Amino acid sequence: MREFLRSITPDFILHLYKRQKKKRRANERQRLALQGKVIAENDIIEQLKQNGLKAGDVAMVHSSLSRLGNVQGGASTVIRALIEVLGDDGTLVMPSFPALGYTFDYLSKNPSFDVRHTPSQMGAITEAFRKIKGVKRSMHPTDPVCSIGKETKFLLKDHYSQLTPYNQNSPFYKLITLKGKIILLGTKLDTVTNFHVPEDMIENYKYPVYHTKQFLVKVRDEVGVERMVTTKSHDPAMSKKRKCNELEPAFIKDGVMKRFNIGDASCAIIDAEKMYNWLMEKYKQGITMYTPFGGEPE
Repeated sequence: MREFLRSITPDFILHLYKRQKKKRRANERQRLALQGKVIAENDIIEQLKQNGLKAGDVAMVHSSLSRLGNVQGGASTVIRALIEVLGDDGTLVMPSFPALGYTFDYLSKNPSFDVRHTPSQMGAITEAFRKIKGVKRSMHPTDPVCSIGKETKFLLKDHYSQLTPYNQNSPFYKLITLKGKIILLGTKLDTVTNFHVPEDMIENYKYPVYHTKQFLVKVRDEVGVERMVTTKSHDPAMSKKRKCNELEPAFIKDGVMKRFNIGDASCAIIDAEKMYNWLMEKYKQGITMYTPFGGEPE
């Protein structure tokens, strides 16, 4: 529903909403601070360590700073905590998609993508991460990710010019091969991009997840060189049928996912390889994020 509302709302209204949300978030942090409810960097570090994130891990993080609450130091504190836990041999990855709503609607406006300057619309933490010195970004026009750490080059190097963003050359699939982890900080399963990997990996996936139209997009690399890239887009009609959150009880029961709290926010760690194998096996039984209990998409 949230994605649908975004798709029919003019851009200036979306940006106005974001400014108002930022103001409300600042007011809420002030209220929590007055009550002594502050989340410090060490609080985040301890919870991540206690719940399975460790040095050397490769972690894809989906986040909501506002839902985490009153984090002392804001987005930079969350990023520092993650990097501290992962250590010198770890790798931190975050989505940095440029579209607020449906990718199809975004591409229909004939945008260009600048790997250095196009903002991330995936939340305050992802945008702060994108701007950090040493962070690299994949050159995909709709589903780029940012990364820093040991496996960054491997994760990002082949994402450019892929017709679909979740295939075997994508950072999302490579996360699985590296036995990486997916971290949810104040978010639900409907933010997890790795749900799309089976759609790209299964030949003749039984649901029409991609629109038939292909788009030619201008992409500008780190040194300013421009290229034209052809890409597909997820079909909004199919995207509206996603029911990712309804898979959570099964994920927890089968050891794919573990929930925990940071402050008052519900967080989670997902084993990327277990999630992929679970989805591939359940697909044979008719269970997908569109059909969490089998049957046909509604």
